[in-house]
Amino acid sequence: EVQLVESGGGLVQAGGSLRLSCAASGFTFDDYTIGWFRQAPGKEREGISCISSSDGSTLYADSVKGRFTISSDNAKNTVYLQMNSLKPEDTAVYYCAFREVYTVWKLTPEQFDYWGQGTQVTVSS
Repeated sequence: EVQLVESGGGLVQAGGSLRLSCAASGFTFDDYTIGWFRQAPGKEREGISCISSSDGSTLYADSVKGRFTISSDNAKNTVYLQMNSLKPEDTAVYYCAFREVYTVWKLTPEQFDYWGQGTQVTVSS
């Protein structure tokens, strides 16, 4: 079964940066997509970004464009989310997700089959 291990969450002041990592294992597929989502208390799970292992194509939510960057190291089966200029509104539990697909066209939870455990990101003002 596919397993996703996240790391890099923590507490940071507004304007600071964090880099999240998602290491995937338990699969032998060549083509897959990994995405990042977040969920704040009382709110719906929100798609942040995703990247295709096959062609490197990416999607971003409007709320993070220009501040967050997704990247991948296919040799390590690892995807990163570089978060800069963090705001208190970015505070949430961040999840990575996986689906065996060449790419995805919509950044929604229904597009993904496997999920990590989540990592807390807290941005103080």
